[in-house]
Amino acid sequence: MTAYWCESAWLDGAIHPGVLVETDGTRITTVQSGLSCPDSMETTALPDLVLPGFANAHSHAFHRALRGRTQYGAGDFWTWRDRMYGIAARLDPDSYGELAAAVYAEMALAGITCVGEFHYLHHRAGGHPYGDPNEIGHALIGAAARAGIRITLLDTCYLTGGIGVGLSGVQHRFGDSDAHAWAERVAALANGAATATPHARIGAAVHSLRAVPLSGVDTAVALAAELRAPLHVHLSEQPAENEAVLAAYGRTPTQALADRGALTPGTTAVHATHLTAADIALLGEGGTAICLCPTTERELADGIGPAPELAGAGAALALGSDSHAVIDMFEEARAVELDERLRSGQRGTFAPATLLRASTVDGHASLGWPDAGRIAVGQHADLVAVDTGSVRTAGVDPAQIVFAASAADVRHVVASGKLIVRDGRHLGIPDVAAALSTAIAAVWE
Repeated sequence: MTAYWCESAWLDGAIHPGVLVETDGTRITTVQSGLSCPDSMETTALPDLVLPGFANAHSHAFHRALRGRTQYGAGDFWTWRDRMYGIAARLDPDSYGELAAAVYAEMALAGITCVGEFHYLHHRAGGHPYGDPNEIGHALIGAAARAGIRITLLDTCYLTGGIGVGLSGVQHRFGDSDAHAWAERVAALANGAATATPHARIGAAVHSLRAVPLSGVDTAVALAAELRAPLHVHLSEQPAENEAVLAAYGRTPTQALADRGALTPGTTAVHATHLTAADIALLGEGGTAICLCPTTERELADGIGPAPELAGAGAALALGSDSHAVIDMFEEARAVELDERLRSGQRGTFAPATLLRASTVDGHASLGWPDAGRIAVGQHADLVAVDTGSVRTAGVDPAQIVFAASAADVRHVVASGKLIVRDGRHLGIPDVAAALSTAIAAVWE
């Protein structure tokens, strides 16, 4: 048994003082509040305010190498994508494993205890498989283990360079020969990971309706159902995507997915920025989760999505750092509200508790971890101690901490019962900044 005493803790939307959390080593077995810190060597004290671990529901780990390197000249999402392709062309399993481990350690320092990796860099240059066709997938799973966090590897189907257009250039690394070959490869990965790596779960993803024909969507829906796994899809991130799908199929991307049975409670639509009122209704009716990525959406000039309308229709909201222009779940969470203030001219659409729920409970659920995201019996023992006396948080109402704190205020992190960050230092990768610098330099050079 391992126990943690929290000076104060966020328990289902309310802050309680003196919370004792006992675990069986991985999961929480007891939660008691109003207690003084026990005088026991088996109890670790966590000061200040303790929150549940954050879920980063949408990540492209290798995009971290682009941070601070694309901020010059005019352009849009598509010019940024060309630079991203340049990085994708240089990676191999070893270099990607080192980069991902450092990126996941950066996430751990920010209080993230689970990541959803939207993984489409599968093969060698030209699309030739490695000896193990899932070698890069295994490298990412291993990277998460080194960082001490859980991972849902969302193995992504990517078959075309546009509707009716073949793959070209580096895109060949993303594609399998067809949807059935992709599904066979993912099923083999899932069958191996299920028993060998308890920190990992395998999910399915459709890159977008630009990159996967409708018949491939059918295959992905069937695979996710067979594996009882989450299904994620980029949806209406760009107006150009909507225009292409309307021209090819005579319907919006959301309607096209609904017609294939892809909008279910097990599905998460990522971005969902440029939607019609009918699209919003379909997503709500399907119980589909929405993963917003505000810092990436502003970085790439994507736009501000209709978050209040989606939530009002019944869609759960999750959050992701996507391209990792920033890795800070406090920033992602408050940006949902602050961006909406810019869009609507109104304040107070999303309460602090709602934003924290998106960062925790609903994010974990979207990744297939309904047993995480709360400080409660039976849940993974994920605890994040936040400094309430820093220059950012001093004098702040703890119930509104999401509007003041940053990743730099995370002091201690427990993931699945294991202390992985102490006093702002990662215990497995002691110098995360150096690891990032080395891994990123290796890719660029």
